[in-house]
Amino acid sequence: MEIALMSDCINFPSLPLMKISAFHKNKGDRVEIVNNFLKKYDICYTSKTFNLPFSNPLPYRPVADKYYNGGSGFCINIIDGKEVYNKANDIPLIEEIEHIYPDYELYPEYSNTAYGFLTRGCPNNCGFCIVSSKEGCKSRKVANLTEFWKGQKSIKLLDPNLLACEEREDLILQLINSKSEIDYTQGLDARLIDENIAKLLSQTKIKTVHFAFDLMKNEARILKGLNIFRKYCNLGERNQKVYILTNYNTSLNEDFYRVKKVKELGFTPYVMIYRKGTQPQFLTDLQRWSNNMFIQRAISFENY
Repeated sequence: MEIALMSDCINFPSLPLMKISAFHKNKGDRVEIVNNFLKKYDICYTSKTFNLPFSNPLPYRPVADKYYNGGSGFCINIIDGKEVYNKANDIPLIEEIEHIYPDYELYPEYSNTAYGFLTRGCPNNCGFCIVSSKEGCKSRKVANLTEFWKGQKSIKLLDPNLLACEEREDLILQLINSKSEIDYTQGLDARLIDENIAKLLSQTKIKTVHFAFDLMKNEARILKGLNIFRKYCNLGERNQKVYILTNYNTSLNEDFYRVKKVKELGFTPYVMIYRKGTQPQFLTDLQRWSNNMFIQRAISFENY
């Protein structure tokens, strides 16, 4: 069979498509990312991560006998200005595909890095995030590292809340034993950082770590966790970042306060704008200044 793959991912491999590709190649099928829209395929898989107009690949699909659409971008509805998960539109991968080793031939430029999930789900159930409603309100182990890592020198973890998992210490030990560089891409929960966890994390070869300071009500616990982390794992400002959610339920003064606070602690703030396109100019300027370290170092935000 001829299999076509499409995704809205830019500068990042599509993990679901890599697994689907491995599944079909194991069956002897021919698999390719679509680059010829005049060609006819037996099956076309479309993975959509983002719920944005420019990220919609559907109008440009090739001719195929069957179409399968999956990903968060297909199951997010906007209701009263908020993103709401619609389970009816969600098509999860079957277990055989979910736990298959990804096909890195699909994205050879990323073959030196292992991408995957050790855990799924999150207990926080934040109103701006669909993870809890999509994956469950408990962080649970779904794989050992060897399921998606075969000795690559770099690992990009996509877990939504690794530290909330009961088996977090065992999973961190697996990362330590890999001796690979770890990029905690989606954000560790700073509120769950204590002395023991910080010591364990310090034994992993951390390339980049992300935290989040989204809600003012969590300020004290977040700042405490960041201070403990820095005590054991001070990676330098460039490699330890804190997501700052804006345009959701904080004031502009609170947004600027959080940016300044994490900078004072030696972290790089990374401003995220909820429902981009509806924000005031202040947040556009704050994001441009905050997310560019060259601009940060060249000029203060007040002068920017």
